[in-house]
Amino acid sequence: MSLGFTVSGRIAKPPRDVFDAVVNPTTLSRYFTTLGGASAPLTAGAVVTWWGLVPVEVDEVVPEQRIVLRWDAETADGQPAYKTKIVMGFEALEDGSTFVTIAESGWIEDAAGQKAAFANCEGWSAMLSAMKAWLEHGINLREGFYPSEMRGVLPTSTARK
Repeated sequence: MSLGFTVSGRIAKPPRDVFDAVVNPTTLSRYFTTLGGASAPLTAGAVVTWWGLVPVEVDEVVPEQRIVLRWDAETADGQPAYKTKIVMGFEALEDGSTFVTIAESGWIEDAAGQKAAFANCEGWSAMLSAMKAWLEHGINLREGFYPSEMRGVLPTSTARK
């Protein structure tokens, strides 16, 4: 058994716009990968870089419906490297908006896995909120949110400030 979580929320934009806000590196860099950006569009089989240093493997892209990614789990010193899986779903709602679901799974059930899973749950929740604010109101919620980013350092599960 492994650790995982799911976060979700409604964005008052059609699936086309919400999906593009994730796969398009220019848009993603405006509200999520603000420090270092995103290197390329999310296309199946690609490996892109987020925040200028995090490799993200793109396993699957179904336009306006689903994105499947993998990336390295944050591990304790000396622990073997492994990857977690991120599945993003985009569901069209009757009012023309989109219900976004992000599930990440695959952490080893130990203290380091728990800490990393909780940190990423926070991160994906913040990403959904930031995407909603950006797409609906043009506001970048991430700017200045993490004090470490104001110094040019990405937040981690051990260093948020």
